[in-house]
Parts: sequence; C-alpha cells; structure tokens
Amino acid sequence: MMTGADSYKIKKVNIICSKGTAEDVYAALILGNGAVMEGIECNLFFTFYGIDTLIKERMDKIHSAAVGNPALRLSKRIRLPTILGSLPGMEAIISRQMKREMNRIDVPPVSEFLELIASGGGKIYVCKLAIDMFKIKKEELTGLVSDIITVGDFYGLAGGEGSQIIFI
Repeated sequence: MMTGADSYKIKKVNIICSKGTAEDVYAALILGNGAVMEGIECNLFFTFYGIDTLIKERMDKIHSAAVGNPALRLSKRIRLPTILGSLPGMEAIISRQMKREMNRIDVPPVSEFLELIASGGGKIYVCKLAIDMFKIKKEELTGLVSDIITVGDFYGLAGGEGSQIIFI
C-alpha cells in the first residue's frame, strides 16, 4: 500500500500561460517540457498576452519585465531598484542579459521549446476569446498549435483523476 506523496501520482498537467514576459513564458515551457519528459500528459493553454509565445514573428523576441519586478537583480548582490526599470532602454538591457544567461546554460529559445513539447506529445492550445479579441489570424500562429479552443473546451481537456491545473 502506498502512502503520502506516493499514493497520488500526477497523470496530467494543464498549464495556463496568460502573460507574455520571458519569466512567465519560460516558466510555462519548462513545466510543460518537464511533464512530457516525465511521461505526464501535458496541455498548454495560452491566453491574453501569453499568445505572443505562439505568434511566429514574436515568439523568439519576448522580453523580461523591468518594471514592477522587485526581484530583478543586476548581480547576485545588487538589486535593481524598481524605479530604474522605467528608464528608457532598461527593458531591452534586462532582456538581452536574460537571453545571454539562458544561452550560456543552454536553455532553448521559445520556438525550440515548443517543438520539444509537441514532439514529446504535449498539446498546445490557444484561447479563442483572446484570438478574437486581439484579431489574430490562425496563419500568424506556429504550426505547433493543436487547436484554438474555448475555456470550456480547455476545462473538458483538463479533467480526470490525477489532473492538475497550473496558472502562470
């Protein structure tokens, strides 16, 4: 008889990505990729600004948030005061530094991460409401998108014993 953490195994993760910043997008992609690598069924649902992750011309150009991020640091010891994030060019500098560090430790770009997830059996969905609201055409999206679905459709996919929803 299994007890504790062993008694409940996650069989499916359903990750909602609603923001388009590098820190949010990569959190969703890392969790999704980790799930498929562990043999866990994975559904990624992109809504609102998270949809930039799936737009071909934008997907590898996402930025880090320089404003409103109190954990932003210039180094291990030097925290960037929040007010400095609003200076012109600061977002580009922070984004470039983050991209350089991710390249250094071999974190793939968004497009490659999506390919890894899809080839591992993960499903990538886009929110119909957000697509309609932002007037995005299906042709603008990566071919890795499994479908454009409603929230109700997403909940239908997300059900089942051992299923978890993660909102990022």
